[in-house]
Formats: sequence, C-alpha cells, structure tokens
Amino acid sequence: MRQTAVLEPTHNSELPPIPGKRYFTIGEVSDLCAVKPHVLRYWEQEFPQLKPVKRRGNRRYYQREDVEMIRTIRGLLYEQGYTIGGARQRMSTEGEGPTPTEVQSVVRDCIDNLTQARALLVSGD
Repeated sequence: MRQTAVLEPTHNSELPPIPGKRYFTIGEVSDLCAVKPHVLRYWEQEFPQLKPVKRRGNRRYYQREDVEMIRTIRGLLYEQGYTIGGARQRMSTEGEGPTPTEVQSVVRDCIDNLTQARALLVSGD
C-alpha cells in the first residue's frame, strides 16, 4: 500500500515538481499534490472543470493541466480557507475578464484623458 506524505496545509509550495509526462495515474497525482485518491475522486464531482480521461476499467488518467488545477484547488481549500462552494465559484470565475475590445476601449479613454491633461498643462505656461 502506498504511503502518501501528507504536508501541512500551508505548504503547497513544497510540493514536488510535475514531471514532463503526458498522463498521470490517480496514485501519481495523489503523491504530486499531497491529496489522497478518495479526495481527488470527490473533487471530480465538485469541480466540473476537473475531468480526467477515463480508459479501460474506468481508470483515471490525469493530464498536466489537471494536476495544476488540483494544486490550485488544494491551495484555495487548504491554504486560503475557501469552502468547496467558494472554491468552485472562484474556479468558475477565474477565467472571466475583460474582452480585448473592452481593454482597447479603456486604453483609448486613458490616452484621450492624458492628451487633454497635457494640453491643459501646456496651455497654462
């Protein structure tokens, strides 16, 4: 039976580096993230973004992005004190942000404001 060294919740930065493999078994991910396999299976139910590939016999194979996501979830829950619901909400809104068009509009407004401010300063001399 595999012994997983459980880290203190505040030691997410002490996790081992993720090897350059394409797929990882649940046991490997458990070791890489210091989370027990049953917790990983539970998180799959709670976080819709976490979808490991399932192959013969329903065996799970995680990709690097999955391992990174699990480490993010682990950090939210164990280090930052989020509840499962709060972490789920945070993970679902994390990718949201302004569109490129919105960013361009804000930048144009800033340039216009700076140009007007410069004109006022120059005319005041």
